[in-house]
Amino acid sequence: MYPHDGGELADGLSPRRLLSSTPVYEGRIWNVVQDRFVFDEATEPLTRDYIAHPGAVAVVVLDDEDRVLLLNQYRHPVGMTLWEIPAGLMDVAGEPAQAGAARELAEEADLEAAEWSVLVDMFNSPGSSSEALRIFLARKPSKIPAELRHVRTEEEADMPVAWVPLDEAVTAVLRGRIHNPSAVAGILACAAARNNGYVDLSPADAPWEAHPGLRSAPAGPKAP
Repeated sequence: MYPHDGGELADGLSPRRLLSSTPVYEGRIWNVVQDRFVFDEATEPLTRDYIAHPGAVAVVVLDDEDRVLLLNQYRHPVGMTLWEIPAGLMDVAGEPAQAGAARELAEEADLEAAEWSVLVDMFNSPGSSSEALRIFLARKPSKIPAELRHVRTEEEADMPVAWVPLDEAVTAVLRGRIHNPSAVAGILACAAARNNGYVDLSPADAPWEAHPGLRSAPAGPKAP
């Protein structure tokens, strides 16, 4: 709820009493679970199915010519090749989000970066998935030596790379030519952040309370 008393506009944690949580489908990368919970103590419990997701990270790489790095990757569920920013799952136990983003940048683009900030945090589809996505801004990129580069396989083995002027990327988003959610959000957020010299961005190690697995406070009572 927006506070009209001059406070900050922000989403907020809103724990509900969890009665049960049951796996419905166990997949290779993520599962579908069914939760039964108390939305309001005066009403009957609700049941919801959703994807239990480990979370993800993505990177807008900006060079000293104000260009962003885009990768062209095939995505089977939609049957399209999409222009995307480097991204990947948080599937390494205990790995900090920024370290995961740096790993993905190295694996997908053979790059490292000297300066990192949090650009934007978001949920990709909060009505059907617990996936939390943190998009970083990485500046002062440099190439990783050839002998240290990751060997890409499967869809990642064929990913053309383009350095695109930020303004041109914004136009592509607004004209409906770029559809990947991390690319759309990251490009627009980068353009907005540029307007005031990137001074409002958070440090790369900023707490990530929105991620269901990284909250400092419990999300509610555990199921009995």
